[in-house]
Amino acid sequence: MIDLPDPSAALARAVLHAMRRLVPFLVLAYVVSFLDRANVAFAKEALAMSRGISEQAYALGAGLFFLSYSTCGFPSNLILYRIGARRWISSLLIAWGLVSAATTLVTGPMSFYGLRLLLGVTEAGFFPGIILYLTFWFPGRIRGRIMGLFYLAVPIALIIGGPLSGLLLDVRTGLQGWQWMFLVEGLLAVVVGILAFGLLVDRPAQAVWLAEDEKRALIDDLAREQAERRATGPARIRSLFRDFTVLRFLGIYVLVQIGTYGVVFYLPSVVGALLHRSAGLVVGLVSAIPWIFAVVTVFVLPRVADQRRNHRIMASVIMVFAGAASFIFPSAGPVTGLIALSVAAAGLIAVQPLFWTLPTSYLADRAAAAGIALIGAGNLGGFLAPNLKVWADDLFHSHRAGFYLLAALTLLDAVVIATIRREKPPFRANGA
Repeated sequence: MIDLPDPSAALARAVLHAMRRLVPFLVLAYVVSFLDRANVAFAKEALAMSRGISEQAYALGAGLFFLSYSTCGFPSNLILYRIGARRWISSLLIAWGLVSAATTLVTGPMSFYGLRLLLGVTEAGFFPGIILYLTFWFPGRIRGRIMGLFYLAVPIALIIGGPLSGLLLDVRTGLQGWQWMFLVEGLLAVVVGILAFGLLVDRPAQAVWLAEDEKRALIDDLAREQAERRATGPARIRSLFRDFTVLRFLGIYVLVQIGTYGVVFYLPSVVGALLHRSAGLVVGLVSAIPWIFAVVTVFVLPRVADQRRNHRIMASVIMVFAGAASFIFPSAGPVTGLIALSVAAAGLIAVQPLFWTLPTSYLADRAAAAGIALIGAGNLGGFLAPNLKVWADDLFHSHRAGFYLLAALTLLDAVVIATIRREKPPFRANGA
């Protein structure tokens, strides 16, 4: 009897090798990405004092990033699909690193607005590009945990970013502290972009570090999944804009980002108010605590959801907890407030890898590239969050009103997620 190679074993080895080779670097790149978009929260007070940027100007500038970010992701993902991730992702990293570093040159509101818009243009393609890139490498039945590992970058960035940004804000040599923060963290993206050109591989067929049987098993499994998505979801770009499921995914993601950036942009200020301290190293260190909780949840929950195949229900329940916690922290004391902030932050980050398993199991071919970017335009919620907060605060003459509005939208999102049609299990290869 002839012993034939086991395709499921070869597939498992291929996935493990790809995970070890690619995921750590993608996490590093996303850490840098999130640092460069969120570090403006730590410069809020310094920009107000040294450049005259008011609360309203800060909210507009912080949000303008998401206008260009949300509109430029669509063409960027089509470029990536055409020329490959290695060249495109490395170019984006270098470009946005230079723009972020140029924020040191801000002189007032108008230059602040312009650089935030330009940062959104250069960073727009990175996140949807990586979501698409993961579909080139990892089968659907483990994509939840892979995306969970990728999303570890968000809390890691905010754990590192708090103390790092706080430390740089305290530097008083030459430039002002906020200028050092933008310069150092921006140039870090340039370095990572140079590394990306040498480390990323576009597709499994080009991976010299995969054995031939591993390469073939992975390519075949991904091809079978792609064929199933073609049969159940849109595969052409034009059909995306008429597809109710895709538009519902977009609406859900807008609400997720409104909640997320309501926490990200204001967490240092909330922590400072709880501690009765201004931004600096101490506030930066305490601001890291909610993101430590997020590391645990984003590592554990996607794995559980993959095992139980209940991404939709788990995502909805998480949003209920996050919304309830968001109602608590604005009026709570220091301990309760920090616990509620931790639950809200952890939930709003952990829900996102669970969410992305849904559209990536539905879209195929170029429609996947375009559809992921279209849904990623939900990052417009990052523009809406600070401006909705300011609007509600002014309307009700309360600095808590905006937080309550964002919390209500988070609970609404839990309901919308719960009403998505029941997800189908991914196609399974024989023996896999």
